[in-house]
Amino acid sequence: MKKLSARRRHPLAAVVVLLLALAATGGLYAAFAPASKAQADETAQSLAIDEGKKLYSVGCASCHGTGGQGTSDGPSLVGVGAAAVDFQVGTGRMPAATSQGAQVPRKKNIYTQAQIDQIAAYIASLGAGPATPTKNDYSPEGADIAKGGELFRTNCAQCHNFTGEGGALTHGKYAPSLEGVDPKHIYEAMQTGPQNMPSFPDTTLSQQNKKDIIAYLNAVNGDETENPGGLDLGGLGPVSEGLFGWIFGLGALIAVAVWVAARTAKAKKS
Repeated sequence: MKKLSARRRHPLAAVVVLLLALAATGGLYAAFAPASKAQADETAQSLAIDEGKKLYSVGCASCHGTGGQGTSDGPSLVGVGAAAVDFQVGTGRMPAATSQGAQVPRKKNIYTQAQIDQIAAYIASLGAGPATPTKNDYSPEGADIAKGGELFRTNCAQCHNFTGEGGALTHGKYAPSLEGVDPKHIYEAMQTGPQNMPSFPDTTLSQQNKKDIIAYLNAVNGDETENPGGLDLGGLGPVSEGLFGWIFGLGALIAVAVWVAARTAKAKKS
């Protein structure tokens, strides 16, 4: 007993007890902290869904139904995912005007990004769908611009023109210009296929493919881009180029023909 008592009074005994206490505290924190963090994230998500539902009830329910089931004035939103909401609301296409034309145009949006995220969280809670992409998904870093150009010309140029200038479709519809569009919205459009556009899920165009296409569009529409062929005539392709050739090329030929005829007539009179 005396030996045990002497060990307890050893100068290092307090240090050993303190180390054991710190180790126990660390172990308890490691065991319970992740659960606390997950619970906090779940609470934040629930709050976002609740706030999104309030915003949805005011700005969207009149067309899409109180539960997102859709009405005669708007399609169902069950299963469209957060990416579709971020695109449609972020580009100002939604909420749409009451008198819709052949196509809902892009316009200034009326919600902040935080509000858009809340509406997206509520819609995502109605059914699984494409999630809003992260910056790493659409960043041009590590992208292959040449491959992106090939993919764009194969899958997109038929409607958007080979440089993304846009083009006309049938019955008053059109493929909008992609110049100046946020890369995130371009990525989301490929994910969800808004309006007349087909969707390109990862099974069709992988995440890397989408990144390559965005990098290509950044390259051809950048302010520093110079056209090696000279004047690009708006980048609209054979229509504007053919019109230019018809008016100025044929006009020049007619002018030369008139000049030659006038000179010939003058020479004969002389």
